[in-house]
Parts: sequence; structure tokens; C-alpha cells
Amino acid sequence: MSKDTSKTIKKTAIKKTAKTKLKAGKTTGNMSLSVALSPEQGLSSYLNEIRKFPMLERDEEFMLAKRWVKHQDSSAAEKMVTSHLRLVAKIAMGYRGYGLPIGEVISEGNVGLMQAVKKFDPDKGFRLSTYAMWWIRAAIQEYVLRSWSLVKMGTTAAQKKLFFNLRRMKGEMKAIDDGDLHPDQVKKIATRLNVKEAEVVSMNRRMGGGGDASLNVKIGGEDGGGEWQDWLEDDNYISQETVVGNSQEHDARMELLKDAMKDLNAREQDILTQRRLSDKPKTLEELAGVYKVSRERIRQIEGRAFEKLQAAMLAAAQSAGLAETG
Repeated sequence: MSKDTSKTIKKTAIKKTAKTKLKAGKTTGNMSLSVALSPEQGLSSYLNEIRKFPMLERDEEFMLAKRWVKHQDSSAAEKMVTSHLRLVAKIAMGYRGYGLPIGEVISEGNVGLMQAVKKFDPDKGFRLSTYAMWWIRAAIQEYVLRSWSLVKMGTTAAQKKLFFNLRRMKGEMKAIDDGDLHPDQVKKIATRLNVKEAEVVSMNRRMGGGGDASLNVKIGGEDGGGEWQDWLEDDNYISQETVVGNSQEHDARMELLKDAMKDLNAREQDILTQRRLSDKPKTLEELAGVYKVSRERIRQIEGRAFEKLQAAMLAAAQSAGLAETG
């Protein structure tokens, strides 16, 4: 490598220096890569610079990888990385639709490339580009998920697939509006990606909104109106009137139940209470042991007692005007 080329490489150091150091071993120190011509500072010049690095022939790539594996030769590793920077840029361009600086996306992809070089085994028989593209995509996707929203996005394999494929599938369906998808479209996407329909709807709404929005955004003009959060409805809010009404209805039902239980004999009351009204219901076998009868007999008594209880409660409710007469 010439001195001029060496200087050029050293000028192109990745901004996230701490991430670009690949452990070479306990005795040989760190391999520090100088390839980040910071795409974040000038994308055009970065793309022009990385085109200057030659592609590697299969045999040359194999020998360089062997030097890194056996001797932790950082110059060999650096040559493998620089020859694949164009691959990173190409993959990164596919993630331009998420509103993130493309320079930062490329930098994250470069980190993935260096991890791939570190773990690459030339004896497996495949090329570095085939192996590295998975590391590059993984690094970029983790960055997008981490940066796109302050609220944690889904991290399961299915949810990641949904996040990174939803926009493309909407394009195929000509569903380019930011509103909700048609139910048929939701079903089709959910089926193809093997996710729940509710997840498709939720993800579409989040992505349609362009990410997070502050709850403190002013609305209604300068003369008033307040903040956005002042107009949000609490889906879990229960009014005081509803609470009181529910409480009164519960008390009335309990009174009806208490009165209806009087129509049952002692054994029916006990069995029905133990089977249906207890926090820890007893089994048919347990009650059969108590009453010295078969489990089938306990089941029959329970069923008859329950029917009598229902009839008594319905009659009492109709008499009190709490239920319509049929």
C-alpha cells in the first residue's frame, strides 16, 4: 500500500471510533479501522472515495482472511473492509425511507461489516460479501429500530419483518395514503408476514405519523386551545356516575342471589357454593368423598341446583323491575 493511499484511509475514520475496534486477541491488542470517511460529513465525497478501493479476487480475499484469522493482521482486515464499503453503501440506500440521516445509516452498516470481517471463516467456502451482508443489514436494522422512535418498537422477528416490509407492501397495494388500511389490506399483510392484524394496524399508524410527536405541542392558535395532551381521551377513564351505578347493580345482584339461595336445600347450597361461588372451587371427586356419593351424582345435584337458582333469580329480578318479562 502506498503512502498516499495510507494517508487517504487514515483520513476516512469512522465517527463512532469506539465501535470500530475489533478485538484481535489477548496478546495482539486491538484492530482499529480507519474507514469512516465520515459519510455523515459529506456523502458525495464519501461515495467517491470508497470507489477508489479495489474489489478483491477470491484468492486474494482468502489469503487476507487467513492472515487475519491466524495472525490477527490488522492491515489484512482493513483491506477486506475497504473493498466492501460499496456493499455497505448499497445496502444502506435501501433504508432511506425511514427519515434518518443516510450518513449515519452507512456508518452503522460499516460497524456491521467490521464485525463480519472479525468473524469471517474463509474455510467455509463462501465469499465475504455473502457473509457480510447479513451483519450489515442486522446492524442497520437495529439502528433504525433504536432511532426511529423513542417508544420501543417491536423486537420479535415477526415485528421486525413487519416494520421493514410494511411500506413496501403498501406500495405494492397502491395504499399510499397515511390513513388506516382497508381491512382486506390489513388481512393480506398480516397473512403474508405471519403477524396479528392488530399489529399491522398499530404499526401502520405509528409509521404514518412519522415517528413520535410531543404531547406538549400547542394547538388551537396563540389565543388558547392548550396542548395536544389536553385533548387526548383516556380509554381507561371511568366516570364517578358509572362507578356508583356499577356498585349499585352489583349490590342488587348479590341480594337477589342471597334470596334465591333460600330456595335450595342445605346440600344443594353447599355443593353449588363449593363448585361455583368459591375462590378455590372443589372438584367433583372431593365433594363425592364428603357426601359419600359418586362424582356423577354431585354433577347432577350441581346442575339441578344451578337451574333452580337461575329461575329464582330471574323471577325475583322481574318482580323488582330489574329485568324485562318475556
